[in-house]
Amino acid sequence: LVTSFRAPQTRASSTDAFGLSTPSRVRIVEVGPRDGLQNEPVALSVGQKVELVERLASTGLENIEVGSFVSPTWVPQMAGSDQVLAQTVHQLPQVNTCVLVPNMKGYESARNAGAKEILIFTAAGEGFCQKNINCTIEESLERFQPIMEAAVLDGIKVRGCVSTIFQDPYTGPVDPAKVGEVALRLKQMGVYEVMLGDTTGVGTPGTTVDVLEACLAAGLQPEELAVHFHDTYGMALANIMVALRYGIATIDSAVAGMGGCPYAKGASGNVATEDVVYMLNGMGIETGIDLPKLVATGAWLGKQLGKAPVSNVSRAYIASHPEVGSFLSHPLVSAFSHCTQFSLQILKILKWSCNDLC
Repeated sequence: LVTSFRAPQTRASSTDAFGLSTPSRVRIVEVGPRDGLQNEPVALSVGQKVELVERLASTGLENIEVGSFVSPTWVPQMAGSDQVLAQTVHQLPQVNTCVLVPNMKGYESARNAGAKEILIFTAAGEGFCQKNINCTIEESLERFQPIMEAAVLDGIKVRGCVSTIFQDPYTGPVDPAKVGEVALRLKQMGVYEVMLGDTTGVGTPGTTVDVLEACLAAGLQPEELAVHFHDTYGMALANIMVALRYGIATIDSAVAGMGGCPYAKGASGNVATEDVVYMLNGMGIETGIDLPKLVATGAWLGKQLGKAPVSNVSRAYIASHPEVGSFLSHPLVSAFSHCTQFSLQILKILKWSCNDLC
């Protein structure tokens, strides 16, 4: 394990209460409409998804993942992403919308819908890569090459993702050096930024240090990296603090803490955008996001999904502003939330059993 703890000062920075340097402004990438919805048992309509993106944009969020061009057969929650993208690109020109594309077919569909930015994704764990996108890590990188070439010609920005940076749910712990190796390969291919994803939410501040050190040792710079933490073990905010002290100033999060991954057993939702913004506000770090509006948006999303927001800040705010989340106390909403969560667990068990048998 790496024992040193350094904080490169490559951007405008400020000093926190511990005398350590952190960025003075952070770019939040809101992944709720994509990563936040992909594992929810309730599939929203195109109109509801467009309204979610509009509500998020009204809070000051400027970077929003609005969908995924994966097969709706495998991820039905992402059906209609082409319509969501086309409408939001037209209606919200001030927002940097991004969509996930798994292959060339997905890229072409995204381009035809007006994509300005795409996300390509691989993993640092072989088992997860095989289960998630049905190929090896090396094969996934080869698959991206024609996408990168087409994106250059089409003037579309490409963001890269390395998932399972700490643990592969099928093969176990991941070597930090492997994360650095895959991240560097993506950067060399031409992505403008590499997002490091803790898919299973098992990371700690210590393992976050190890991964970031490995990425820096591989030749990446803090300004080329972003972090994406799930909050399965409640460590996401602590891990974000580590990333901030390394000079990383781009953070993925999902409104209301929604989300999870269909191919990672037990992984809970993304770190809640409300919680991240509250923490950054308390540190004097700018985000440009209106927190009360964000909480109201999370409450609205909870109403659409029939469940309460998974955000400590939202719960605290709603407790003192009951008009924001009054619907959450309705017995029908509470019952629906319990039923859908139970049904989701049953479906996951059946899916895992099928995978094991097949």
